[in-house]
Amino acid sequence: MATAALGAMLMATAPAFAQGAAAPAPAAPISATDAAAKPEIGDFGFDLSGMDKSVQPGDDFYAYANGTWAKDTAIPADKSNYGMFTALADLSQKRTQEILEAAKGDPNSMIGRAYASYLDSAAVEAKGLAPIEPWLNKIRAVDKAGLPALLAEADRSGVSHFFGGYVGQDDKNPDVYIYTMFQGGIGMPDRDFYLKDGERNVKLQAAYLKHLENVLTLAGEKDAAARAQAIYAFEKQVATVHWDKNDSSDATKVYNKMTVADLAKAAPGFDWATFIRGVGVNEDAILVAQPSALTGEAKLIADAPIGVLRDALLVRSLDGFSSVLPDAVAEEAFSFYGTALSGTPQMQERWKRAVDFTTNNLGEAVGQDYVAKYFPPETKAAMDVLVKNVLAALDTRIGKLSWMQPETKVKAKKKLANFTTKIGYPDRWKDYGKLEIKADDLFGNALRSNQFAHDDNISRLGGPIRRWEWGMTPMEVNAYANFGMNEIVFPAAILQPPFFDPKADAAINYGGIGAVIGHEVSHHFDDQGAKYDETGKLADWWTPADVKAFEAAGKALVAQYDAYEVLPGEHIDGTFTLGENIGDLAGLTIAYDAYKKSLGGKEAPVIDGLTGDQRFFLGWAQVWRRNYREQNLAQRITTDPHSPSIQRAWVSRNLDPWYKAYNVKDGQKLYLAPKDRVRIW
Repeated sequence: MATAALGAMLMATAPAFAQGAAAPAPAAPISATDAAAKPEIGDFGFDLSGMDKSVQPGDDFYAYANGTWAKDTAIPADKSNYGMFTALADLSQKRTQEILEAAKGDPNSMIGRAYASYLDSAAVEAKGLAPIEPWLNKIRAVDKAGLPALLAEADRSGVSHFFGGYVGQDDKNPDVYIYTMFQGGIGMPDRDFYLKDGERNVKLQAAYLKHLENVLTLAGEKDAAARAQAIYAFEKQVATVHWDKNDSSDATKVYNKMTVADLAKAAPGFDWATFIRGVGVNEDAILVAQPSALTGEAKLIADAPIGVLRDALLVRSLDGFSSVLPDAVAEEAFSFYGTALSGTPQMQERWKRAVDFTTNNLGEAVGQDYVAKYFPPETKAAMDVLVKNVLAALDTRIGKLSWMQPETKVKAKKKLANFTTKIGYPDRWKDYGKLEIKADDLFGNALRSNQFAHDDNISRLGGPIRRWEWGMTPMEVNAYANFGMNEIVFPAAILQPPFFDPKADAAINYGGIGAVIGHEVSHHFDDQGAKYDETGKLADWWTPADVKAFEAAGKALVAQYDAYEVLPGEHIDGTFTLGENIGDLAGLTIAYDAYKKSLGGKEAPVIDGLTGDQRFFLGWAQVWRRNYREQNLAQRITTDPHSPSIQRAWVSRNLDPWYKAYNVKDGQKLYLAPKDRVRIW
């Protein structure tokens, strides 16, 4: 199951009604035409006070549009970064709290019981580690023969371990579900944290080693320092057999279908059949994302002392359940994953964590109340117009592409016409009827929720494709493209200012949510999405000439982003971020066309001395306002397929209208000669 998210808020990853690509009649601009219809931000939807007009747009467009905001905005103590996404996430979290507070006293409310169980910190402290001890004791007692069955139980319980798996669409047969396995076994986010020895990584390695020791100590284990060293040495070996992030992001390379028996031959030393059957998979065919990694991991597991494997699982279990265990455990997990890794000084208040716990486990149950209260029908209707205009703009662009062959254009238009667009919330809500939630059992609620989610995922096998399902809740400030479903999805919480305001100027809306729509649509035609045809099947449907031209443009974009040094000596990985950078470039390009079409052939008025084109690009830059803590930015360079916000705003340097709008000249820092501007869609 291949997806691509807008992802500016989340660390990567991880999903109604059909919309055709036929061009609609020119729609009225989504704009304030009534004097009483005032947008939430400024006079026309943009915060002029956040600009820094001492900066030339051609030198640093991000700073020009957002420089004063960046200087004046502090990052809250409980955040690793802060910007427009996080501001909306805070709003969503506060609104959700109000819903949950109202439900808290109702014994018949599942979401109220879940929320109440998290807020009862006194009960959590009183129980200590007693709720998780039965599981920890199973780990302490396991031998090599019993390990595969225990790992299957760990999977169902939501405890990560030496590899993982999930049920999703078969990329080459998208009408069928299949079980996919992938590499695991490391506690830091990426192999590079173990294998690269720069000053920052050396500090992180030391902090992680201390974290391993501290968690073992909290578990009541002796000789914690020496045992932590053994866990770290094992994980570093695992990191050496892991695929890197670029290979792991390649849809073609990670499609490796085999039988369970094939896997046993390819990765001897581990009882794969017992594990796979133990997680509930009875089908013989599976997908293995990184076969050589599983081969290497199987050997490492076979060679490792059982004590090291037990200790690794003890740590992973306490870390995984840290948020529902006593404060000492939660604070230790936060000290590494929050502070050392991301630079966040302070853990969120308990009510915020209670909201997140409830929405993470009962998201659509909360979502029903959220959209009823905060997502009016007129927002969905206005968004529908925007989506239609953006899809029509891409349809027109495909027809005019000079590099795409005529037969490929026919297929591309067919794919576009088959898109499904989901806006706001699901048409069919998830049924949590089989999940037991108790007001006085936080750990049990977490465990049962993990088991419910696992069982629900496994139950897809052999059944019809659940096209009604969403991969995000309505409260998430994000969006995504699902290649197998050939769909684009926009949760309710992102459809707010600064991204979208039905009362704002059309230029701001198209530069904001319009470009986000274009971004998600274009993911279906990026370096990975273009590998999927109109049915969602991983297939070769481009001619060799198309592929050659597309890859050449991609290489130019890779080089452009490789050159960006975001921290001293640390650059963006243009290959790793290529799909998202294509999404930004294409999204902004398509949205600009859609904006011009929405004007119905008329010139946009000048507002506050700004032309329509100038406002469009400011709308784009405004949504990327974000300040980072240095550790968080460094982590993102390694693990996030999205470029940092400043460079996302800079993608405008590839669009000819941006040069005309701001009179950008040769010699300015962002200037690109026309031949060097990357043009794909």
